[in-house]
Amino acid sequence: VNQSESGTDKVSSIINCHFATGRIGKRGMGPFSITGQPNAMGGREVGGLANMLAAHMNIEDENHRAIVQDFWNSPAVPTQQGLKAVDMFQAVADGRIKALWIMATNPVDSMPDADFVQEAIKNCPFVVVSDVAETTDTVRHANVKLPALAWSEKDGTVTNSERRISRQRAFLKAPEEAKADWWHMAEVAKRMGFDEGFDYRDYASIFREHAALSAYHNDDSRDFDIGALSTIDAKTYDELAPFQWPYRAGEKAGDTRFFSEGDFYTPDRKGRFIAVASKPQSYTTEDYPFVLNTGRIRDQWHTMTRTAKTARLSSHLAEPFCEIHPDDAERLQINDADLVAVSNERGMIFVRALITDRQKEGNLFVPLHWTDQYAANARVDTLFASVVDPFSGQPALKNVAVNIERFKPSQYGFLVSKEKPNFGDAPYWALAKAEGGWRAEFALIKPVDDLSIFGNTVLGGALHDTPQLYSAPQSGDKRAVWFEEGELLAALFLSPEPVAASRSYLVDCLKQDFDTALLRQEVIAARPPANRIDKGAIVCSCFGVGVNEIINATASGCYTVKAIGDCLNAGTNCGSCKGEIASLLREYVVEATDDPLLMNG
Repeated sequence: VNQSESGTDKVSSIINCHFATGRIGKRGMGPFSITGQPNAMGGREVGGLANMLAAHMNIEDENHRAIVQDFWNSPAVPTQQGLKAVDMFQAVADGRIKALWIMATNPVDSMPDADFVQEAIKNCPFVVVSDVAETTDTVRHANVKLPALAWSEKDGTVTNSERRISRQRAFLKAPEEAKADWWHMAEVAKRMGFDEGFDYRDYASIFREHAALSAYHNDDSRDFDIGALSTIDAKTYDELAPFQWPYRAGEKAGDTRFFSEGDFYTPDRKGRFIAVASKPQSYTTEDYPFVLNTGRIRDQWHTMTRTAKTARLSSHLAEPFCEIHPDDAERLQINDADLVAVSNERGMIFVRALITDRQKEGNLFVPLHWTDQYAANARVDTLFASVVDPFSGQPALKNVAVNIERFKPSQYGFLVSKEKPNFGDAPYWALAKAEGGWRAEFALIKPVDDLSIFGNTVLGGALHDTPQLYSAPQSGDKRAVWFEEGELLAALFLSPEPVAASRSYLVDCLKQDFDTALLRQEVIAARPPANRIDKGAIVCSCFGVGVNEIINATASGCYTVKAIGDCLNAGTNCGSCKGEIASLLREYVVEATDDPLLMNG
């Protein structure tokens, strides 16, 4: 809810409702931290925003500034907030900021008005990027690239929404020259002449300073206080068990519940309602009649810098899409699996249409994850304006006016291949890792005549043998497959309409041997033989279970999510697909039996 130009008021309204109904500090209720990602609370505790000091202290508070300045023996501290993200990139664009250090984020894709942000970074005189991936859309504009640590290689702490701080211990060795973010920052500070202030030896020494600042001149005047750990040694820090703050000096660790008896952190220790005003928001116009929302999907994380490298995570949803209500789709003559152009005055993206009643009429949803690394034109944040909440500076990433229309290429295509393809300036393509290679959806303005030449061009000349070819003049379908000693190198499918092929079967073919002509013909047929089930779209990424397998299991009496798990393992590992399995059962089992009790269990 905070990703809105009135996000602060929305959060204040939620807290007001809890105040008015007495739901503060009581078990099983209360306004949790409303954030978009883990450890957002931890980032604020250490002052990881431009509008605050560390340890929950305020830049605008003269007393807080004095505490921080005295603690660090600093000649000065800022007296006003720094630039928030949107304003910062405006300052980069107009030349006020000439050096930029980007760490742990990919703003070319994640910021609103993303093309503007990209141009600002591209034209900035000096750009440093700390990252674990070398080929993100932001890293390509870096003058200096610093190899950082990935999550599994990091050491430190994280904080969850109940104020519980937990040790995070690295379980993979740091590769080659990769270093922790704190090490990079400390080494740069030392070279700027601040050796004494940044002479950290290890993670524990940083944590000790963090804990000591939280308790400095506190005396229960500030909520965040972990002073009990201000003298912690390296061994105790390494063995630190999860604990809730506050954890004050002289106290024992234990679970705490804020505000059950009042005692708020205000001058008179009383809580405060915050007056908010309703601001009706309607961005749609005659030219842009749809409201676009963006967000996450189940198996991808942020801008896919790591999750896209895993074939299993891409097996569920392998290309960018736009959810649209069936009535809107019918009115606009958009069919399921058509390509659509979603546009406004800032730009245009091309994505696959997904017709579903999950969306209300007049509303669209496009996931935020796809970047130029994995799709031709799917960076959805290019469509969002730099509209922000006036208090928090949070961009409004859930609501923008757009138009949508069907995009009709001359040919649709699907490809599986051992080598990574390159579709050049094709208006639409989407790549995904597959077990043993790659899979790709694409579309072309100019139809392909010679599949052999096209396949070799796309795959960089990796196909030497003559392919097996198939064409159907009536439908316009064309197919080509390349083998080398029984190994499938590539399978290419072209059609005037969205390609009808079993994606899961063709992806599996990259791992199989085809030592007879008959087996090779099955690949060009684009579907499994009669004695093999076509999995259909993958539902359970952990075990590779497809929608058709789940539907078939219902015919054997598997009427519940648990029964499907017992039969197919689907939903028994991470569990994130259980909701989708339940939806399939509601659609197929209840309709077939007319007995909703079969869903129980």
